[in-house]
Amino acid sequence: MLNIGDIKIHSPIIAAPMAGVSDLPYRRACRHWGAGLAVTEMVTSRPELRNTELSRLRMNHTGEQGPISVQIVGTDPDLLAEAAIINVAHGADIIDINMGCPSKKVCRQMAGSALMGDEQLVSKILTAVVTSVEVPVTLKIRTGLSLQQKNAVQIARIAEQIGVRMLTVHGRSRACRFKGQVEYSTVADVVSAVDIPVIANGDIDSPEKAASVMQQTGAAGVMVGRAGIGQPWLFREIGIRLGYLPFQAAPNIAEKVNAMISHLCEMHSFYGVERGVVLARKHAGKYMARLGVSATERAAVNRIFGAEQQLGALRRAVLQAQKPLQATLNLAA
Repeated sequence: MLNIGDIKIHSPIIAAPMAGVSDLPYRRACRHWGAGLAVTEMVTSRPELRNTELSRLRMNHTGEQGPISVQIVGTDPDLLAEAAIINVAHGADIIDINMGCPSKKVCRQMAGSALMGDEQLVSKILTAVVTSVEVPVTLKIRTGLSLQQKNAVQIARIAEQIGVRMLTVHGRSRACRFKGQVEYSTVADVVSAVDIPVIANGDIDSPEKAASVMQQTGAAGVMVGRAGIGQPWLFREIGIRLGYLPFQAAPNIAEKVNAMISHLCEMHSFYGVERGVVLARKHAGKYMARLGVSATERAAVNRIFGAEQQLGALRRAVLQAQKPLQATLNLAA
């Protein structure tokens, strides 16, 4: 059990906010497969972008299982506070502030992980957001700007003092982006420095890795990012391994194919068929790769237009790729 303020999360296995990935269909898939929480992709605090179609889709929580955690991004304390208020009015149960994104596009605006270089501004932003809403506010950070400029512990202490209710720490610096070793020792330092829950993030791609990271860091939970794309059942497997979910047999190939088809059908419905087919390709590619489909066949499937054609080709490609494996298993039996 994970407590975020007065909100209780049954399983502290959290689906990470990822730009261009963590839309409503993806979050629903992750929650269906055992994620205790699934955070939205970044919602901008800039007023001129707030009424775009993209922003409206990111604020759509129709049929979404609660609690709903919305991540906001920006640099201006007042605009971030306003964004928090608006998103709570649209159904957010938790407001998460992004100080962890390392992308150049975000950091050029001095947002995301770039904010960690200005602790005074961090304090102003956190104060503005925490005092603007009555729901719990959480924060996602990195270890610092670089390996030589690590200040995650200082930021964590500031956040706790102001009233942030949970921290997620990606164990790399802004400069490292997604490369190099994850500094789980820094995550452990943050855990030791504060009394609020700390979630470990970074390269958690299996139940065994999740258990190891929990042991190394003493974290209250784990956040799974890129490893969840194309295999949402990973959340259930981690939850079972850590003892938060009851045992269930691993999904067989039919269940995995059905999960893939269900996810993509939701994308077609959510975005409209034409756009949904195109946006579904990134997820389709990951599902196929994880289910043994060759790169050549994946490329061919992802050139297909039409919803029914896409789904049919996906199903055939995966089942065809699984035939050699199934034959081997039958021989072994």
